Amino acid sequence: MTAAVRPHELRSVLDLFAIGIGPSSSHTVGPMRAATTFARTLGPDVTRLHVELLGSLGSTGIGHGTPDAVVAGLRGLDPATCDPAEVHGAWAALGPGRPLRLASGHTVSVRTEDVRLVPGERLPGHPNALRMRAWRAAAVTERVFYSVGGGAVVEEGIAGEDRTVALPHPYTTAAGLLDHCAAERCDIAEIVRRNETARHGAELDRGLTERWAAMRACLTAGLAAHGTLPGGLGTRRRAGALADALRAEAVPLDSPEWLPAYAMAVNEENAAGHRVVTAPTNGAAGIVPAVLHYQLTATRTREAEAVPRFLLTAAAIGGVVAHNASISGADVGCQGEVGSAAAMAAAGYCAVLGGAPAVVANAAEIALEHHLGLTCDPVAGLVQIPCIERNAIAAGTAVNAARLALRGTGTHRVPLDVVVETLRLTGRDMSHRYKETSDGGLAVTVPYC
Repeated sequence: MTAAVRPHELRSVLDLFAIGIGPSSSHTVGPMRAATTFARTLGPDVTRLHVELLGSLGSTGIGHGTPDAVVAGLRGLDPATCDPAEVHGAWAALGPGRPLRLASGHTVSVRTEDVRLVPGERLPGHPNALRMRAWRAAAVTERVFYSVGGGAVVEEGIAGEDRTVALPHPYTTAAGLLDHCAAERCDIAEIVRRNETARHGAELDRGLTERWAAMRACLTAGLAAHGTLPGGLGTRRRAGALADALRAEAVPLDSPEWLPAYAMAVNEENAAGHRVVTAPTNGAAGIVPAVLHYQLTATRTREAEAVPRFLLTAAAIGGVVAHNASISGADVGCQGEVGSAAAMAAAGYCAVLGGAPAVVANAAEIALEHHLGLTCDPVAGLVQIPCIERNAIAAGTAVNAARLALRGTGTHRVPLDVVVETLRLTGRDMSHRYKETSDGGLAVTVPYC
């Protein structure tokens, strides 16, 4: 694996499931946050700004709206609360130069050419890098940020705060998590809840409720939408038409035929740049809400009990993958995005149906194992082809993995931690052409078919 920079601790549930905007957590939300962090430190003496989008950010930045996100971030817009319409087109609107009110409250003239894509330069810290410079009268300030996946940002040379020791049940691996479950005689969700309460206190339940509401709103909006997605590929929205057909055919809600409609609905909203919840990334954001929504409607599970258990369990799995391997498509390919999301959804689905901790881990292992080697090769750098359909297929894989695990005992030949390590090694060996650069795979062959 090329990445040397990674979040210092296991991610909180509320960080792993972050409310933001499409189309990409690592290429839109992360750069937006990095730009805001940089801009907040700038005083009235700044005369010029320059931002370079390096590596994967430069390769697929146009299709992912990265320059727009940087400009929005410099202004201090928050991806969780801003109007997505304020972000779209922000870069081109700068033109030859216009006053930009920064997150610090000061104003500086910024040109379109001040945000530059440099795909040929890849820093050793991570494939998603931003180099930001600010000129003052007698000095230049330079800072480098890495967007490491799921909207998380790490600054070069700045160590993250280690809060793991303050948690009542710290773990970094699936095996460690299962040990806590055995010692405390409780399920995975309870271990995660105790750790999250130490982090967030009373905010946890409110945060989970907000995130599920945002997921459901995104899914509902996608099912009601028709037309063509932006970006120039002419990709037709299909989720709404699929849902209409299923209703017309009176397909029952407990049929797995609904799963693709749910997953594509979310990812079509993401591709349109609308409000979405990273789960654990935007490119894979359709899988967790699709499986959870399907479970609630198909099994008539009580939402107040099922949603927290599902999301807490899923986050435990996503956190282990992010900590020990990666959830960044630019880092390890789509196995890190769709693969981890499928594992998370399988674990959550299994837990809600009463699977023991070892069985839940088995469900996650099955789902992740069968996404190993999956490339990230978005056509035209857009999070559309094959990303939208890929979420639909992975949602079905997650449900099947959970059902298969529930037929077992939780004892299996390949532990989850081994598959996570395999993901890391596979990502390390994978050519950068297949890791969100659009230099290989479908991104190259589709235009000539």
